[in-house]
Amino acid sequence: MKPAPLLLLLLLFIGSQSFAQALVQGSVKDATGQPIPGANVVLKGAYDGASTDATGAFRFSTKLKGAQTLAVSFLGYATVEKEINLDQPQRSLSFTLKPDYRQLQAVQISAGAFEASDEKRAALLNSRDIVTTAGASADIMAAINTLPGTQKVGEEGKLFVRGGDSYEAKTFIDGLQVANPYTATIPDVPSRGRFSPFLFSGMAFSSGGYSAEFGQALSSALLLQSQDLPEESQTGISLMTIGGSLSRTKRWTNTSLAVSADYTNLAPYMKLVPQQQSWQHMPESKAGSLVFRQKTSPTGMLKLYGTYASSHFAVTQPDVDHPENPVAVDLRNQNLFLNSTYEEIFKEHWTLQTGMTFTHTQDHIAAGEALVTAHQNTWNGKAVLIGDIGRSVTLRTGLETQLRGYRQTYLEHPNTAAQKGVVDEQNVAGFAEADVYLGDKLVARPGLRWERSYFLAKNALSPRLALAYQVGKDAQVSFAYGHFYQTPENDYLKYHTPLTFEKATHYILNYQRTIGKRTLRVEGYYKQYRHLIRYNATNLLDATEITNGGHGYARGVEFFFRDQESIKLGDYWISYSLLDTKRLYKGFPEAARPSFASTHNLSLVYKQMVKPIKTYVGTTFSYTSGRPYHNPNLEGFQRSRTKHYLDLSLSASYLTSFKGHSTIVHVACNNLLGFNNVFGYRYATTPNAEGQYDRQPVVPGAKRFALLALLISINDGKK
Repeated sequence: MKPAPLLLLLLLFIGSQSFAQALVQGSVKDATGQPIPGANVVLKGAYDGASTDATGAFRFSTKLKGAQTLAVSFLGYATVEKEINLDQPQRSLSFTLKPDYRQLQAVQISAGAFEASDEKRAALLNSRDIVTTAGASADIMAAINTLPGTQKVGEEGKLFVRGGDSYEAKTFIDGLQVANPYTATIPDVPSRGRFSPFLFSGMAFSSGGYSAEFGQALSSALLLQSQDLPEESQTGISLMTIGGSLSRTKRWTNTSLAVSADYTNLAPYMKLVPQQQSWQHMPESKAGSLVFRQKTSPTGMLKLYGTYASSHFAVTQPDVDHPENPVAVDLRNQNLFLNSTYEEIFKEHWTLQTGMTFTHTQDHIAAGEALVTAHQNTWNGKAVLIGDIGRSVTLRTGLETQLRGYRQTYLEHPNTAAQKGVVDEQNVAGFAEADVYLGDKLVARPGLRWERSYFLAKNALSPRLALAYQVGKDAQVSFAYGHFYQTPENDYLKYHTPLTFEKATHYILNYQRTIGKRTLRVEGYYKQYRHLIRYNATNLLDATEITNGGHGYARGVEFFFRDQESIKLGDYWISYSLLDTKRLYKGFPEAARPSFASTHNLSLVYKQMVKPIKTYVGTTFSYTSGRPYHNPNLEGFQRSRTKHYLDLSLSASYLTSFKGHSTIVHVACNNLLGFNNVFGYRYATTPNAEGQYDRQPVVPGAKRFALLALLISINDGKK
C-alpha cells in the first residue's frame, strides 16, 4: 500500500480563498444581442471566475497578474476566449456567443466507457471516489474493480475485464501506454497500481469498444488524464501504520513543481497481525517522484512527471509436491517511469497533443535454486491532431510508436547453463476517427487504426465504429463495434517462434439514463477471440510448440446504478456483471472457462458524510460466485468451483486540525467480518500412495487488513 494517495485525500476538504488583486467585469450576449444568464466566465488554468446574472453581466476579483486568457462558455454555444492583461483595468469586457451545433446535441457515445472528469457533469467516478471507496485502499485498480465488467481475482490484484486475462487490460496516461502499471509481485501475492489517483483530473475506464486512438489492448483501456497546475502551494505529511510520506508543492503564476518521498514497510504491521505466508523479508518499498507543470502560453501546457521506486520482499511458499521442502522466493524490483507531454491550441479550432514516456523495470528473482533476472526498457512516442471541420464534425488523427527491449536470464540451478531470452520490438501505428453529428439525436464515430509489428513482421488493420441515439430527454442507446489486436507477451516472443497478433472483436449495446445525480446503465456485449497463444504442455517451460491456435468468446450483461441525490450527503452505487466465457489458450487441452472468470460479480458501495461528528464513512460489499479450477482427481477439465467470495470493508475519515492545519485521522478495515475466502487450489504433479493428487488452497495473506493513518496538510500562508 502506498501512503501518497491517502495523503492527497486532504485536498478534498481544504478550502481555498483568493485575495483580490484585479477586478474583471463585463457582459455576455448572444448573436441577436440578448443577454445570456448563467454563462461561465473563468480564467483558463485558474479557479477564478463567475457566472453571468439575469442581465448577462459578470464581475469577479482575482489575485493573478499579467497576461491571462478569459474563457466564456454556455451549453449550446461555442466557447469564446480572449486574452486580457490584468495589470490594466478590465471593467468593460463584452462577449458574443454563437450556437455550436455539436454542443446542442444531448447525445454522447457511451458504449463500453465509464468516464470521470472535472469537465464532465455526468461523471461516474473521480479521484475522490477512488480514495474514499472502502476496500480499495486508495488504489485506482481496486476501485475500478467495483464497476461492472471486472472480475475480482484477489491473488492477483490486477484488472481482469469481461473474460479477458490481465495482460489484455492496458493503462494509458495522457494517451500514452504505461508499460508497468502495477507493482512487482510473485504468484499468490497481489500487486496494486503504481500511481496515485490525485495525479489525475480525469479517469475513463472503457471495458470494450474504445477509440481507434488506442491499441495493443484486447479487452479494456484505462485512460488517465494528468492534472494541470495545482491550485496552491502546500506541504503534506502522512504517518501510517505501514509507513509514511512527505510531499511539497510550490505554485507560481504559470509554473508548479512538486516533489514527494514515500517509504513503506509492512514488518511492524505483519508482526502484530498473523499472516498465512512465512515472510523472510516483509514487503518494503522506497519511492520518490517529481511533477513539473509549465503554462507555455494562454492555451499551451508542458507537463513532466518522473517517479522511481524500489521494492524488496522474501517469502517461503509451500511446495505441494514436496511439503517438507518449501520454496524460498526473493524478489527485488526497480522501476523508473518518465512522462512528458505538450499540448497547444492553434488556429482557434485545432489542438496538437504530443508526448513521450520511458519506462525501465528490473526484476531479480530467486526461487529455491532457480535464479531469474529480467529488465525491460520501453519508449513510447505519440502525436495527435484534433480539429473541427465545420460545425458537425470533429476529426482526431495521429501517429505513435513503441520501442521495447527485453532481456531475461534464467538459471534452473547454479551449475546449469543460463537460458537467455531477448526481445527487441518496434510497433508503429496510425489512426483517424471522427465524431459526426447526423442530427440533434444521432452521432456516429467511425475510425480506423493501422499497426505494424517489426518483430512479428505483421500488419493489422482495425476498423472501429460507435453510434449513439437519443431516445428521450435523459436517455440514449449506444452501439460499438471494432477489431482489437495485441502483440503476444515477452514470455512467448523470447522463444522467437513465428507468431502473429492476438485478436478480439467487440460488439456492444448500451442503454444509459441520467437524471440529475442519478445514473442508470445497462449494457450487453459479445467478444470473439482469435489467434490466442497456445502451447502443447501444461507448463510453458515444458512446451515444445507455441502457436496462435487459440480462440474463445465472452458474452454477458451488466448493470450499474448510482445515486448521489436521494440521501442527503450520501452516495451509493450498485454494480452487477453476468459473464459467460470459454477459451482455448495456453496449455488448455480443451475450450473451458479460465480460472479468473467468475459468472456473477456484485458490488455495493455506500458513502456518507456525518456532519455532527465531522466524519466521512464508507462501506463496500463485494460478492463473486465460485471461480473454476481443474481438479485432476475428477474427470473433465476446469469443472470444479471454489466457494463464493465475500467481503465487507469499512473506512472512516475524521476531519480535524493540528496547530491550525487541516488534519485527517483515517481508519480502514478490509474484510471486516473475516470471511474465509479461497481463490483456488494448487495440485501436486504426481499422485500420492492412494492415487490421489494432494492440493493446497490459495488464500489471502491474512483474513483482514487494517490501516490507521494521520494526514496533515500545511497550506502556505493559511491555517
